[in-house]
Amino acid sequence: MTIGEYSQIYRGKRVVEFRMGATPAGGDVVYRLTQDYDSEESQRDLLDDFLSKVDPAELETLILGAWSEAHDEGPQGYLDALIEYRAKLPKLSALFVGDMTYEDCEISWIIQTSYNPLLAAYPQLQSLRIRGSSSLELQAFSHEALEELAIECGGLPNKIVEAIAGSTLPALKHLELWLGSDNYGFDGSVADYQNLLAKIGPERLRYLGLRDSEISDDLAVWLAQQPWLGSLQTLDLSLGTIGDIGAQALAESPNLGALERIDLSHHYISDEWQAKLRALPCQVVLDDPEEEDDGDRYVAVSE
Repeated sequence: MTIGEYSQIYRGKRVVEFRMGATPAGGDVVYRLTQDYDSEESQRDLLDDFLSKVDPAELETLILGAWSEAHDEGPQGYLDALIEYRAKLPKLSALFVGDMTYEDCEISWIIQTSYNPLLAAYPQLQSLRIRGSSSLELQAFSHEALEELAIECGGLPNKIVEAIAGSTLPALKHLELWLGSDNYGFDGSVADYQNLLAKIGPERLRYLGLRDSEISDDLAVWLAQQPWLGSLQTLDLSLGTIGDIGAQALAESPNLGALERIDLSHHYISDEWQAKLRALPCQVVLDDPEEEDDGDRYVAVSE
């Protein structure tokens, strides 16, 4: 499976596309800046055109969609311009970089860039969502306001996990990482995510997503043993390869506490263990199970 749809709703608001020369739709919406594959305008040109037609001082949320030749160059033009214009954007608190489908660029082909300069320039940023991990750079950082950090990709390099583990993020409540496949850059282990969560303090998280993972069973077995599990509102292990081993661990966990939701969509769980999961005192999201291919399981998004 690849990503075939753009975001329609983002942070509770309707998403509206903006292209070069367009007129903003107006209203309480979120804009997604979008280029064609061979657009003549630069990323900065498109951002300049957009900011000349809205009130930058009131802009709170922005989506950067497909950019020209995303498999060859990253969103550096956008990020450089946003850093330059930071004084004009005092309320910008949420940014999603890379809202594109496989028709624009496969997720594992999206070229990204370094995000430390952007994070330093926007101390008020509360949410950062990034799609794509090729050429993604992130060093350990301190940020007082960041509540949500999400990285969607087909294979998450462990150097990014280590950078997050080394960061100081006192406001973080939502951590969402797509681990992906080792064919597309995933090189981590359960121990790496144990270290990550120990460092960031999982008791304060409300949402933990370790999604699209080849090691979903191992993660579920470990997570089920953690006394802080029940302090979450949502545990999201969707898009991965979880089967009966992980399902049993979660179903029999004594640590569910006040956990409200477990998302296990895209799974390899038998009917027996699906039934036991559904009997839990929290919402468990399950769809029809995937079928193994000669004993192999596959994550939902990797290409």
